[in-house]
Amino acid sequence: MSQPDSMQKGSGRKTHEQELMQNGEAMSPQTQESKSSAGEEENRVTPSAPPLPPSPPPPPGPPPCPRPRLVFHTQLAHGSPTGRIHGFTNVKELYGKIAEVFNISPSEILFCTLNSHKVDMQKLLGGQIGLEDFIFAHVRGETKEVEVTKTEDALGLTITDNGAGYAFIKRIKEGSTIDRLKTVCVGDHIEAINDQSIVGCRHYEVAKMLKEQSRGEPFTLRLVGPKKAFDMIGQRTKAPKSSEGKMVSGKETLRLRSKGTATVQEVPSEFEEKAIKKVDDLLESYMGIRDPELATTIVEAGKDKKNPDDFAEALDSVLGDFAFPDVFLFDVWGALGDVKNGRV
Repeated sequence: MSQPDSMQKGSGRKTHEQELMQNGEAMSPQTQESKSSAGEEENRVTPSAPPLPPSPPPPPGPPPCPRPRLVFHTQLAHGSPTGRIHGFTNVKELYGKIAEVFNISPSEILFCTLNSHKVDMQKLLGGQIGLEDFIFAHVRGETKEVEVTKTEDALGLTITDNGAGYAFIKRIKEGSTIDRLKTVCVGDHIEAINDQSIVGCRHYEVAKMLKEQSRGEPFTLRLVGPKKAFDMIGQRTKAPKSSEGKMVSGKETLRLRSKGTATVQEVPSEFEEKAIKKVDDLLESYMGIRDPELATTIVEAGKDKKNPDDFAEALDSVLGDFAFPDVFLFDVWGALGDVKNGRV
């Protein structure tokens, strides 16, 4: 039972008598007295233990991937002052930066070429930009409608897209159905098929829709050509094979990805360049599309694999949405082997 504070006679100091508990019971007065008398030697407070140092912060995880701050020069392909852009990590952001510099809408940009203002599919901006490359943006020009009738299963078109929702014509096969329609040109954006807008579709979706058009039945293409300056001549036929998809300059490139952030990488090795070219050829053969970024992803998935089963599993993990046929996978695996063994 607690007692009030009192002054001890003759000591001149205050003491505190407390009801102390031992094993859950009140201590006897004798015990209290012994404890009290022992404490009479010096009236002090027992110092508490020093505070523990704060716990160190948990180890940081991997640092976030910084946005590349590389600066590139750019112009509108039909003519403009030179602008400077930086801070983009994918194609949509790149188009946004270009549009901001020239005060236009990003939706005006059909595609970009590197180091050439002409509609040159050999210089098309794909998944990589050399650190010294000059970017030319091709914007919307004339809109035209063309009636097409399939006289054979294939129209003779190779379709690609700009990574931001616009599919356009990358190749026209000589002597094909489309080649006979002189108003259709390489670089034309396919805006609609039979009045059905295909803006936002990927190139393989557009190629599939064109393949599904019935033979002998006419259908309509709404096309948008890139705006041209007086000295620009669009290519109509198949581009030479010599430098398809090859970087023009720069020992390092900025790799743009449809998913994830851009990264600065070494220029592809000779093996990778040859393998990417072979895979891109197979994409055109099987799917009617050209896509260096897609071909690069396929090569990266397969270059270290030991057998086709491991390759198919790796490819499915990153590109399962494509549902590539087995015959395509085996042809790609064979092409990678040919390049590795120097048969190409």
